[in-house]
Amino acid sequence: MLSATVEAVQEVGYSRLTVAQVIARAKVSRKTFYDVFLDREDCFRAAFDDTVERVGTLVARAYERESNWLEGVRAGLLALLTFLDAEPALARLCVVEAMGAGPRVLKNRAEVMSRLEQIVDLGRTVSREDGAKEAVELPEITAEGVVGAIFTILHARLIGRGRAPLTELLGPLMSIIVLPYLGPEAANAELTKSAKPAPKIGRAAVERAPKDPLNGLEMRLTYRTVRVLTFIGEHPGASNREVADGAGISDQGQISKLLTRLERLELVVNTGEGQTQGGSNSWHLTERGSLVERATRAP
Repeated sequence: MLSATVEAVQEVGYSRLTVAQVIARAKVSRKTFYDVFLDREDCFRAAFDDTVERVGTLVARAYERESNWLEGVRAGLLALLTFLDAEPALARLCVVEAMGAGPRVLKNRAEVMSRLEQIVDLGRTVSREDGAKEAVELPEITAEGVVGAIFTILHARLIGRGRAPLTELLGPLMSIIVLPYLGPEAANAELTKSAKPAPKIGRAAVERAPKDPLNGLEMRLTYRTVRVLTFIGEHPGASNREVADGAGISDQGQISKLLTRLERLELVVNTGEGQTQGGSNSWHLTERGSLVERATRAP
């Protein structure tokens, strides 16, 4: 359903998005949709959050590989631009359509912007190239203005037709970021600095973080199943009875069958001794189980 949402938004935009368009593309029933999501905004928010998590991982890794703020910001920005070029539908969903997608999406978008502002704000403590050791005396709001300017430019490029690759904006955007913190000389240097090759965000990188963790799942995710996954995610190590109570399932036979099926699908794993050895089961989400649980999480 997340992939179907991305496709529908790319075609008609969020303002014209309907539940009917999503379920038709995903080939699921309306009941299945509402078992997982509250409404179309909730579904869009899940697609937005999934994309942010994927690109956030790429950007964070690029930033952390570098030894200083300047190189880290440049590497992170390049990773972001490369991803947006490789995934135009997701780029438009996150940068363009999210701005008009309702208060819950706007809240999540604001949190993303705040995290980026915190990284940019570290520039206030970076020494100028002339060797000064004192932090640049700038207000915190500087980072908010810088990040806002960057996304305004990206927004304009993404809604334009026949646009050039966003990676060509690396130098100018870095110049905007650097100018208030390191001064005009450093900003001018960014305009001519050649970029290190970005990690490939083509098929290999995208496939390592699946677009839709529900793809290929040989099981219909009912509201009860989602509640079980959510409870285990929030209470790792829970026993059968604890999972049943937390998910509101009174029949112990049903919970045992459901957990066995989820284990067979490699969504959960039991690290306890189990009843056959006189001990309790101890359920945990697997990596895929965590992805599925996040994709189906309700607010």
